[in-house]
Amino acid sequence: MNIGLFYSPGSCARVTAIALEEAGADFEVHLVRMATGEHKQPDYLSINPKGKVPALVIDGRSLTENVAILSYLNTCYPEARLLPEAGDEFERMAQVADLCFCSATLHPIVTRICIPRFFAQTDDARNQVREAAITMMRDQFQIVEKRLEGKPFWYGQDWSVMDGYLYWVWCRVLGGGFPVEAYPRFAAHARAVEARPSVVRALERERLAIAQLRSEGIAVMPAPPFNS
Repeated sequence: MNIGLFYSPGSCARVTAIALEEAGADFEVHLVRMATGEHKQPDYLSINPKGKVPALVIDGRSLTENVAILSYLNTCYPEARLLPEAGDEFERMAQVADLCFCSATLHPIVTRICIPRFFAQTDDARNQVREAAITMMRDQFQIVEKRLEGKPFWYGQDWSVMDGYLYWVWCRVLGGGFPVEAYPRFAAHARAVEARPSVVRALERERLAIAQLRSEGIAVMPAPPFNS
């Protein structure tokens, strides 16, 4: 397969990069300069009309949305066990629901914590958006904290792309100033994920992408472990 990942540092495309590294896939990274509006230009919109990252182009065909991308990669690289083997269709859909928890529940709250200006015009309104999102995220983090009781990863002893997605959520809100002290299991989870070789490689790609953007004078708002 000829695989290209359209990617921006700090974005949830980190999750896709981790999955590709874990799968041992041979892929090329295409840096999308979000700060300059490249994602809204016709060339990129021809790849992803939604103007977002990630987009995964496989043999000339584009796939978007992390839930779809991660599910597809799990099918393409079964030996990598990106998700646990499902015993039946119900279990497979339960895994999809878990990924949707990250993409449809956690991710929108992350954005409101980290970039409230997307949702309000005045400082007061932005503060209200952010504070409401912090309250919402506390409830969701309690779900994760409870799930991780007595086990290192979401599905138990075995890592999955769900853990890569949760790691990105943790990093983004940590960088956005969300108070994480009440979630020691989630913190331990993030440390365990960050030590994984596939994640180390994905983070090195991100570090190089950040350096490239900064060399071009482009502002970067990366997620930890990188500084802004």
